[in-house]
Parts: sequence; C-alpha cells; structure tokens
Amino acid sequence: MTRERVNRVALIGAGSVGSSYAFAMLNQSITEEFVIIDLNEDKAMGDAMDLNHGKVFAPNPTKTWYGQYSDCKDADIVCICAGANQKPGETRLDLVKKNLTIFKGIVDDVMASGFNGIFLVATNPVDILTYATWKFSGLPKERVIGSGTILDSGRFRFLLGEYFDVAPSNVHANIIGEHGDTELPVWSHASIGGVPVFELMERHQEYDMEDLDEIFTNVRDAAYHIIEKKGATYYGIAMGLTRISKAILNNENSILTVSAYLNGEYNAEDVYIGVPAVINRTGIRNIVEVSLNEKEQSQFDHSAKVLKEILDANFENQPTT
Repeated sequence: MTRERVNRVALIGAGSVGSSYAFAMLNQSITEEFVIIDLNEDKAMGDAMDLNHGKVFAPNPTKTWYGQYSDCKDADIVCICAGANQKPGETRLDLVKKNLTIFKGIVDDVMASGFNGIFLVATNPVDILTYATWKFSGLPKERVIGSGTILDSGRFRFLLGEYFDVAPSNVHANIIGEHGDTELPVWSHASIGGVPVFELMERHQEYDMEDLDEIFTNVRDAAYHIIEKKGATYYGIAMGLTRISKAILNNENSILTVSAYLNGEYNAEDVYIGVPAVINRTGIRNIVEVSLNEKEQSQFDHSAKVLKEILDANFENQPTT
C-alpha cells in the first residue's frame, strides 16, 4: 500500500542553531522533507544546496529546499530558531521584548499558510516564547512545545557520567524549571544505572557532596561559558531539537524534559516551563509529574514565579489569534 503523504519539517531561522538542526536532521534522516525559511533567502538557499550535496552520505535521502511560509501548510513540525541572539553578559530573559515582536510576525505568517501541525520552539527565552507561540497561534497547548531543559538535562547527564565514569546514557537525571538562571536539579530522583546518586555518594568515600553542587553550577552556567568562548551555543541544542522531532514523527511516547504548559501540575498554572513530558505524534501527550522534595518544590515555585511575572507583564493585553 502506497503512503499518501510524507513527513515534512519546516525550519524558520537558518542561523547557527537552525542550520545545525538541519544538519542533524538530515544526518539522522528523521524526516522525508525539510524546508528552510529565512529572511536572508541567499543563506537559506546556500544551506539547502550544501545539505543536498551531502545527501548521498546520509542513511536516507531527505528532500531539502529553501522555501516560503506557504510551505508550512503541509508541515508536521514547524521549528522556530529565528530571533535575536543572546550576547555575552546578557541573560536569556533580557531577550524578551526583542523576540516577542519578531515572533508575532513569524507565527502570524505560519498560521496564514493553513498550518495545523506542531510548533517546536528553540529561541530564547524559550519558555516565554513558547507561551507566546501558543497565544499567537491559537493552537492547542499540546501542539506547542519548547526545547525547555532538554539541553540542560543532557549537560547534567554528561557531567554526572564523567564524574561517576559511566556512559551518559546510563545516567537518569533531569534539570527542570526555567531554561535559565532559576532552573534546578532533581537530585531526589537522580540515579546511575538505577542506583540513586545519594546512595552512591554514601557508599564510596572518593565522592564528595560539594562536587555535586559544582556539577550543577557548571550545567546552569554552561551557556555563558560557551558564548564567552565561541559566541553562541548551537550543536547541543540542535541535537536536542532533533531528538524531540524524532519522538514526534515516530510517535515514540518518549519522556523528554521540554517546555510544556502547566495548568496545576507541579503547583504551577498558566506557564510554559521545563518538565518531563511524554512526546508523541500528537505533541505533548501528558505531563510526567515527579514528586519533588520540599527544597526542590520551593525552587520550582520560584522558577515558575519568575516566568509568570514576565508573562503577566507582557501578555496582559495581548489578544489570542
């Protein structure tokens, strides 16, 4: 039986993050069609040409081209990587006003195409801009997803893997909350091969609790260090976006820490924030509500409060389209 349609992903914003996402998507052959949209048409055209020249080396060829917003009509995923970049010394939240204006235009143009798929948002501050995309688009909350703390959790697993000398795939640990300065580690559920981290610390004298604090600090501040050294972060987040895209298109029901809309979960309401969620073809199937200890809940409450105050200041008079 012949399939009537194929999977299509549209990328908006062919900057460092967007082009790295395109490269990862094609290398892993996640989708059958990939369209690149950017205000700089020459950049989008050049990226499409460059990627097509490597198609023969990919597991499966992906039809790739530079396009227009009208190409979003048949897209399953529209991934937004466009917007102002974070500069050295600037926090993700400093970018709010710049990028809200940019996003209003982008989302309006995408929706005008007849798009009815899933938005995947990467631009910072990602929790605020994912909320904005939901508001501007009018799509159900389940079909608007932010990259959230997927990269922070990846950094966390990598550093813990280095510390305990195990593969990061065998580390189960999450960072939740704002993708930014108020994020928090869920130490109470962190484990190495099924053994709780705190239990490992007690068993082996060579481990020091202070090292764990340093690991989290390095996770939280990783972007600042990378931006200082090379100007921007893009490979890690691009691979995280590719992982989310794969979970959606393959209907995986995978649990990933993304920016999701909370309506009472984790004691938070009307806010997009990083939490574990089940991801499949419908978007966010459901939130995974992990029981937090008292300290973690307090930290999460603070993180949600910081985001909520920014949302309240910027969306009081914003109409939903």
